[in-house]
Amino acid sequence: MIWDLIQNQILGMKWLNGLIGKLLRALGLNISSRWGGSIQFFLYDVLKITVLLCFLIFLISYIQSYFPPERSRKIMGRFHGIWANCIAALLGTVTPFCSCSSIPLFIGFTSAGLPLGVTFSFLISSPMVDLGSLVLLMSIFGTKVAVAYVLIGLAVAVIGGTMIEKLRMEDQVEEFIRNAGGIDIESPSLTQRERLVYAKDQVVSTFKKVLPYILIGVGIGALIHNWIPETWVEAVLGSSNPFGVVLATLLGVPMYADLFGTIPVAEALLFKGAQLGTVLSFMMAVTTLSLPSIIMLRKAVKPKLLGLFAAICTVGIIMVGYLFNAFQFLFI
Repeated sequence: MIWDLIQNQILGMKWLNGLIGKLLRALGLNISSRWGGSIQFFLYDVLKITVLLCFLIFLISYIQSYFPPERSRKIMGRFHGIWANCIAALLGTVTPFCSCSSIPLFIGFTSAGLPLGVTFSFLISSPMVDLGSLVLLMSIFGTKVAVAYVLIGLAVAVIGGTMIEKLRMEDQVEEFIRNAGGIDIESPSLTQRERLVYAKDQVVSTFKKVLPYILIGVGIGALIHNWIPETWVEAVLGSSNPFGVVLATLLGVPMYADLFGTIPVAEALLFKGAQLGTVLSFMMAVTTLSLPSIIMLRKAVKPKLLGLFAAICTVGIIMVGYLFNAFQFLFI
């Protein structure tokens, strides 16, 4: 009962949804209509995500202040084999919120001499899984779905990085990165005040970057939630379409958004009858394989390695989608 209270009222902020509904009714708006329901959905999700996002960015940025790139490189350098991939994937959970922000760190780690597979485990994990995604997913999909998503996302990062490591494709990294070398300097230690200021600055800068995607994502979610017939979503992304996972993954690739802008769309699709695995595959594809991040990554690696990275992620995401669909009854 206590956990339900935390999940529904603190993380899910159901009280906020009820409050917005009362205010809209007081203004004479019928929230049972399409327009009224869309406005309520939009206001509720934007406010809820904004509050959670700012809190989570502050918390994660404060933690991240203890793991600057040089320290992260040293931590990963102490481990070998699959354990190094696991550590890299875990470090990815406290780093930037989108794939394009992760690529400069990936380039820095690679040029510093870390194994290629280890850096790719970091690159896969960083946009796909973070502490913020765990909390936000819990607020919308529940604890079991959130924990399963994070664990499987970490597994995809570890397996993907390990496969790239075994194929020994170091020659597929661009020459300027291989010859750059690392700068072995100690990161300056920060005072508590400096860490808090850093976290506050990260809240402001990150929120400015992601706000457009939140507004667009919630707007699309409101459209799906109140205007798209349920039969349409079920026909395309429901159990009647065996290729729904593949379609959702391919649709996610050209898009560019972080998890905070993608979740409202996923929430609306699930409400309309899309299968859980199909929705999660869409989310993973958007955050991990967005077209802008692929273009940026091409500057660092050659086409063969880039294609292998995209293929491993795509196959892994599709497999995860079908796995969740098969066992959806355990989560919902």
